[in-house]
Amino acid sequence: MSANHGSTPAAWAGTGIVMIGFFIGGLGLVVGSMPMFWVGVACAPLGIVVGYVMAKMGLGGEPAQDR
Repeated sequence: MSANHGSTPAAWAGTGIVMIGFFIGGLGLVVGSMPMFWVGVACAPLGIVVGYVMAKMGLGGEPAQDR
């Protein structure tokens, strides 16, 4: 577990993109637009990839040291 509890740019960016994707997908369902829904669905894996890549670039937290 990370010592910073996920407060890193990588965690914020990944979570933000996933949340925007859920918002777009939900809005697409409400207004009856299936293309909008699928764009929202596609944002969720995109957010996970962005968070992972940013963490590998050094914008994530350092792993906690075992005791």
